[in-house]
Amino acid sequence: MRLTRRQLVVLVLLTLTWGINWPIMKVGVSGLPSAPSAYPPLTFRSLSMVLGLPVLWLALRVLKVPLAIPRAHWPAVARLTGPNMLVWHVVIIFGVQALSSGRSAILGYTMPIFAALVGAFVYGERLARRQWLGVAAAGLGVLLLLSEEFSSLAGAPWAAAAVVGAAAVWALGTHMLRRSTVPVPLLAIVFWMTVTCAVVMSVLAAVVEGSRWRVPDLPVAGAVAFNAVVIFGFSQAAWLYLAKTLPPVASSISVMMIPVLGVFSGAFFLGEVLHWQDWASVALMVSAIALVLRAR
Repeated sequence: MRLTRRQLVVLVLLTLTWGINWPIMKVGVSGLPSAPSAYPPLTFRSLSMVLGLPVLWLALRVLKVPLAIPRAHWPAVARLTGPNMLVWHVVIIFGVQALSSGRSAILGYTMPIFAALVGAFVYGERLARRQWLGVAAAGLGVLLLLSEEFSSLAGAPWAAAAVVGAAAVWALGTHMLRRSTVPVPLLAIVFWMTVTCAVVMSVLAAVVEGSRWRVPDLPVAGAVAFNAVVIFGFSQAAWLYLAKTLPPVASSISVMMIPVLGVFSGAFFLGEVLHWQDWASVALMVSAIALVLRAR
């Protein structure tokens, strides 16, 4: 299947925006390296989602996507929101604050590996030998990063383990979404999942971080604006468009390049030091995802 020019442009933009967003999120919750200033992470994510909802709504209106969901299917949408969005967004924003942006990207994009494991052990899908090799390679990459976090006084092993756990939950949510029988367009489900997640995260931010609320400075405000307009307003819809119109190899390319971009953009823009564990993990993760997602 050939890529059209529009599909190729969207694929490149999606890969770039998701890849470079890792250091941008790091700036949003930790400030610039030259002027570090921690910003409440839940508040940062909530602001991004709330401000991004009008952009996403406008895009869906332009695409003429009906947003109505029958009341009987709201519980199903709520069940999909938890593993697909809420757990991931809550955990990953704390993980980015505690870890380097590149390391968070590598650990977060173990999701396709967990998706393969969930498919095999929960849903009875069969894995080829090379896919099992991919799972083993990804596991080795995760262990390398975890070992370095445990051995470093500045490490945050709890954050690294939490990000891996969030990736596993996201993988389960992906299978649940794929098997969903809610009779509405998928983009409508995504919109209402985003609304639900934004409401819950805003409440959590008010309860947990309300005493630390302040007006964001310019770097934080820029990171919020990028996440609102680009990530929640464009990238989610772009990913679903590509997933429905492209062969699996295209989405595989996107997934493989995002953590690589996250690692090197963090090193370039934020001066994050890359250790041999990071280099080895990048190679192992890319190899693992290629093996797992490669067609039979």
